[in-house]
Amino acid sequence: MPLGEHHVEKIILAEPRGFCAGVDRAVEAVRSALRTYGRPLYVRHQIVHNRFVLEALVEEGAIFVEELGEVPEGQRVIFSAHGVAPSEWERARDRGLRVIDATCPLVTKVHLEVERYAREDRSVILVGHAGHEEVKGTLGVAPGRVLLVGSVQEAEVAEVPDPERVAAVTQTTLSVDDTREIMETLKRRFPAMVAPKTDDICYATQNRQNAVKELVEQSDAILVVGSKQSSNANRLVEVARMRGARAFLVDSLDDVRPDMLDGVSALGVTASASSPEWLVEQIIGAFANNGASVELLSVAKERVHFPLPMPAD
Repeated sequence: MPLGEHHVEKIILAEPRGFCAGVDRAVEAVRSALRTYGRPLYVRHQIVHNRFVLEALVEEGAIFVEELGEVPEGQRVIFSAHGVAPSEWERARDRGLRVIDATCPLVTKVHLEVERYAREDRSVILVGHAGHEEVKGTLGVAPGRVLLVGSVQEAEVAEVPDPERVAAVTQTTLSVDDTREIMETLKRRFPAMVAPKTDDICYATQNRQNAVKELVEQSDAILVVGSKQSSNANRLVEVARMRGARAFLVDSLDDVRPDMLDGVSALGVTASASSPEWLVEQIIGAFANNGASVELLSVAKERVHFPLPMPAD
């Protein structure tokens, strides 16, 4: 995109941004398995929601499928960071598949909470977005016992068999603010409701949203680097817009349109937890080459690391 007609003087770069520990682990799990076992290596669903990462892994030898039925019997398959329902594990065993589980440990934590609440004979309310891969997996942990709620309006009309035996969990990549409103509504309607002592929304989601809130105060507009199918990318845009910012979701430099830069002197830049750093560097480089300075806005340091999943054999 030609930048010559626009005079962005300063890029304010959010920290933290980009890959979180769960995404790092999932992507490296695929690459490690390819190095160890070679091809073919199947991956159920997109390992992360970013087309550039997926294209790179396909070039390296990964084969992405949406259904386990597409994987030949006896082959290796990786489950994505979003997690799967227990029924998928059963299908894998029935087909003799050798599974490498790259589910984010924070998603696994939610699954374990749902299992525990179901054993306690509670109805479980899952706060999340219908159709998201993580939500599909969580709903499948206790079929028929988990009720999906995606808004304050839905929380106001949610019905459960026994209001005295209710528990709630949340999708990990929702907006902190949106979740708080929904949870407050549910607690008002179901005073006996229990929930995990710590929030299910992951540390990386919270940190990136906190950084965006700070960016809003210092920027004329904000670019969020991420894919449209990425829940946490869309939430970053929402958080910025809720605070009155001009915020745009871009997959790469190619998506940056001239109208996004009208009247912009200070441009905030961040990236979703599924976006590789090179996409950010590409954007920064284009503006820096056009004379913009680059400043770092740091709100937290992330030192979380998840070990690679155990091999399939």
